[in-house]
Amino acid sequence: MSGGIGAPVTADQIRVARHEIQGFLLQYEFGLREIETKLSILSDEFQALHDYNPIEHVDSRVKTPESLIEKVGRKGVAADLASVREAITDIAGVRVTCAFVTDVYRLFDLLTRQDDVEVRQVKDYIAHPKANGYQSLHAIVEVPVFLSSGPVSVPVEVQFRTIAMDFWASLEHKIYYKYSAEVPAQLLDELKEAAGTAAELDARMERLHTEIHGARP
Repeated sequence: MSGGIGAPVTADQIRVARHEIQGFLLQYEFGLREIETKLSILSDEFQALHDYNPIEHVDSRVKTPESLIEKVGRKGVAADLASVREAITDIAGVRVTCAFVTDVYRLFDLLTRQDDVEVRQVKDYIAHPKANGYQSLHAIVEVPVFLSSGPVSVPVEVQFRTIAMDFWASLEHKIYYKYSAEVPAQLLDELKEAAGTAAELDARMERLHTEIHGARP
């Protein structure tokens, strides 16, 4: 963003850059809405036909320009929008919280089997938890967004987790924030142990639910 080597950035250049970034992030906002709509339809269908909703709640966000610029600098990504689109895959993020692990995999399967959803990457931290105990199912998917200028394929990160996993992740985030990422070893050990306890709770509650209500559709 400069008019040449050593040349000052003009107000017009700043306005153009801001407009480009706003338009860029707007595409991700639209991609987010597409995923949210798909999840809402699945939720309503399950509730209407089966009197059961596998989705407890859905949270979503698009990175702010400041947050995106910080991540671009931290990862050393070239500061052009094409490079940013390719390298930064979590600009738009959706978190889907479910009651049970089977619901996590069911929703992932139902979402990613849709014809206009392309799966770019899957990381299954439920089957293979991180070293710190973190569990969640991450997927980078692409959905088409139809703009006045034509269709654009937008990547969206979708995280599926249970209530217990979500509670653990929220607590871990708070602890890391409090200690500025320098968490004492004892707390790290306790966090990992708590993750195992959360996984055991997930399994036990699902087993009880199945005994009471039978297998879900």
